[in-house]
Amino acid sequence: MFYHLFRYLDKFYDIPGAGMFNYISFKTGLSFIFALLLSTLFGRRIIDFLQKKQIGETIRDLGLEGQLSKKGTPTMGGIIIINAILIPTLLFADLTNIYIILMLITTVWMGAIGFVDDYIKVFLKNKEGLSGKAKIVGQVGLGLIVGLVMYFSPDVVMRENTEIRGELRVEDVVYSKKDIKATRTTIPFVKNNDLDYSNAFKNAGKNAQKYGWILFVLVAIFIVTAVSNGANLTDGLDGLSAGSSAIMGGALGVLAYLSGNINYSGYLNIMYIPGTGELLVFAGAFLGATIGFLWYNSFPAQIFMGDTGSLTLGGIIAVFAIAIRKELLLPILCGVFLAESLSVICQVSYFKYTKKRYGVGKRIFKMTPLHHHFQKPGNAGIEALIQRPLQAVPEPKIVVRFWIVSMILAALTIITLKIR
Repeated sequence: MFYHLFRYLDKFYDIPGAGMFNYISFKTGLSFIFALLLSTLFGRRIIDFLQKKQIGETIRDLGLEGQLSKKGTPTMGGIIIINAILIPTLLFADLTNIYIILMLITTVWMGAIGFVDDYIKVFLKNKEGLSGKAKIVGQVGLGLIVGLVMYFSPDVVMRENTEIRGELRVEDVVYSKKDIKATRTTIPFVKNNDLDYSNAFKNAGKNAQKYGWILFVLVAIFIVTAVSNGANLTDGLDGLSAGSSAIMGGALGVLAYLSGNINYSGYLNIMYIPGTGELLVFAGAFLGATIGFLWYNSFPAQIFMGDTGSLTLGGIIAVFAIAIRKELLLPILCGVFLAESLSVICQVSYFKYTKKRYGVGKRIFKMTPLHHHFQKPGNAGIEALIQRPLQAVPEPKIVVRFWIVSMILAALTIITLKIR
């Protein structure tokens, strides 16, 4: 809103300073600071309100050190994150930008799913919360919306890049003057860093592009579902999901700026996607909101984000990556989410297999999701293939180490643009 107001004042009244809102870096800085202040200053009031309403977390005794001390800690803190993202974005971003609109829809949509789940758990005293099928339907619905909007919207375009090669290296990268609709995306470790989904249907002739978009929509649905569930599984230790998400959001902001700037995308020889630079403003709000939330969510947590926050963070990361055509980099960037999800899948599958074959279910890890494995001591009468570490690792140390891994993966994700 401020963006449009100051653009108007600058254009018709030439007010000094109003032109600053034309610069993405300025708007991003304001968005970050405003989100950080919102989440820290008003976060305390929301915590007090939740405590007054006795909206506390119900804890199952899993035999983990310090676990029962968390009983009664206010949950649904994702409300703090959502508000701190939405308000700065509405104030400082270009609300006519299709990518900003998509991110606003994603934040509200996933926030609503998570809120309903938490509401059922907390207010209706149903520990199961929203059914798994209902969550999947909501996640699939968002993936479908994102995929179809990117297919039908005339503003979702890109420009083809052509290399001008010298004897030993690429001398320059030239972009076509026309914007095109395409099903291309970025992949790591290959020569041109581009993959076209329609290439899977070369034999379809004129219909190849149409089938390529269908595949793109299906990929969008899968990624939204997988990443949001991965973020949800990661939300098990104080500050783990919020800190990891902040790192991932920062990396995606850098990628959005590079993809939306024709000079930087030309230097890196990646596809230029007009309009995605504006997503940096949203990334600034996302980063400020998650870091500000850590003020209260770091160990020992004064509030938990609940599914209201974790599903929202995962959905935002997924849709953001899809919007800038970097969705196939997510297995690297979201390596922590991936490891958490795979640990659960492997544990459950192996347990069912051994129970069916031997009559007794066995485990791979001491406990899943993966972060709980490190909280359990080894050789404690647990049927697990992997017993190390033999001593339980303190919760704050596990969280910080997972953050460090996320930082390494974020750096690796960005440098893959030059590794080919």
